[in-house]
Amino acid sequence: MEPPKSSSVACFFSNGAICLEKAPRERREGGKKRSGAMKSNRNLSRAEGRRLGNAALIAFMLGSLLLLSVIRARFSPIGKTGEAIKAEEEQGLVSNGSVKMKTADETTASAAEEEEEETRTKPVDTSGGGGVSTSTPVVAVAAKNRPSKPVCYETHRRSDTCEAAGDVRVQGRSQTIHVSPLDHDWKVKPYCRKHDAFAQSHVKEWTLRPLSSDAAAPPPPQCTVNSSATAFVMSTGGFTGNLFHDYTDVLIPAFITAHRFAGEVQFLVSSFKSWWTNRYLQIFQQLSRHEVIDIDNDDEVRCFRSVVVGPTFHKELGIDASKAPPGSSMLDFRAMLRGAFGLERATAEPSGDRWDIRRRPRLLIIARRSSRAFLNERAMADMAMSLGFDVRVGEPDITSDVSKFARLVNSADVMVGVHGAGLTNMVFLPAGAVLIQVVPYGGLEWLARSTFQEPSADMQIHYMEYMIQLDETTLSEQYPKDHPVLTDPTSIHKKGWDALKTVYLDKQNVRPHLGRLKITFMEALKLLPHGQQQANNN
Repeated sequence: MEPPKSSSVACFFSNGAICLEKAPRERREGGKKRSGAMKSNRNLSRAEGRRLGNAALIAFMLGSLLLLSVIRARFSPIGKTGEAIKAEEEQGLVSNGSVKMKTADETTASAAEEEEEETRTKPVDTSGGGGVSTSTPVVAVAAKNRPSKPVCYETHRRSDTCEAAGDVRVQGRSQTIHVSPLDHDWKVKPYCRKHDAFAQSHVKEWTLRPLSSDAAAPPPPQCTVNSSATAFVMSTGGFTGNLFHDYTDVLIPAFITAHRFAGEVQFLVSSFKSWWTNRYLQIFQQLSRHEVIDIDNDDEVRCFRSVVVGPTFHKELGIDASKAPPGSSMLDFRAMLRGAFGLERATAEPSGDRWDIRRRPRLLIIARRSSRAFLNERAMADMAMSLGFDVRVGEPDITSDVSKFARLVNSADVMVGVHGAGLTNMVFLPAGAVLIQVVPYGGLEWLARSTFQEPSADMQIHYMEYMIQLDETTLSEQYPKDHPVLTDPTSIHKKGWDALKTVYLDKQNVRPHLGRLKITFMEALKLLPHGQQQANNN
């Protein structure tokens, strides 16, 4: 049987496929011979096919609409119902209020973490004998709003400081401070030269100890004296008595530490020296409204709300303004000295009285007798007077009246001296004055720079140097011309500080060349308002 010559198939797609086959023409022609009933059935089949096709088309369209609705509900937020949004808000997924609260909590936590990180510092190495001693890492002072907790920390490689607030009870004779709250003992030597074993051997160690509330423990010491001031424990051991160390190790660090309390601080001085404290009593009175206590020999149990143990060191004979509290710069320290000792001149200005001798610039020669002395001091003075200076000579020592000598220095416009503690009196010079440091022979420029040159800028003082040459030192008379002391000072430096000090500081006197020194004095005069006025008049 041959296959049909042609056929057609109509198909509609919805969820499934419905296909209707159309009969070939030959088969339709053969059907004419059948009965009328057969023709009626054939017409019915055609109508039914059309109805089925229409139904398939409608089903396809409805299916497409259903599919689009599902996609829209899945990917479009607009499709969320009010109930769905409310449910998500209850779960904290989209609530603005819960987001803000979470952010605030995170910010607080972050700030606390940052604050804690900022207050953290390295543990203090106490292997050298001085400094803070503790078995836990040293932590910086707690923030003001944080619960008060006593801590000790390294403020500089030369100083450690402990600060505590709460219930503070000081027992001076045992160098013990009982504190609540406190977790463990802390030990510190309150003197700013912790790297120097010799200096620390003359400084007593203090202990901060937890104030026990245990009924089985010995009862805590009972207060016999109460104060609302802050206690400040410091030491006058070490190298006190040397003018330079008095200021750089004790007085300036004490100012840095105590000035912020605006007088409401009490000095508890360990290794107390009555002569030393009386020497600088005016300074203590400027910083505190309370009496100075010889704390090592004190039988009282002194109770305070807060305590500081150990002053803060910044740098030699100076204050780092970026680290100091407001109002605690070196200029502020010098202003405090003027108030303490009644110094009149803040700046190196000439007197307004034309008949006043102070209209002439005053030159002060700092004299020495034991070593590094000027051997031609009288000739130096005569030469300076020939330049128009009013010349004075002063020799400060441990017995000098500080107020009297401070007033002499403050009256000067130029101060000249050989490297040594006497140049520390520069703290009393008026701003705009000139300091001339005569540097002894022996490669001591580095020592001159760190002790007096660098501090001069913060004091607003002009600095000049006069370097002693080989023909101006008595060392050339003590050693052969080819001796390493004269030809190779570096080899002496390599032997250590004691060898350097013995040769170049203890055995040397100087005789500056007057011609060279005159040039230096003339340059100094040009830096003064006096010299500038003279130049304008000419």
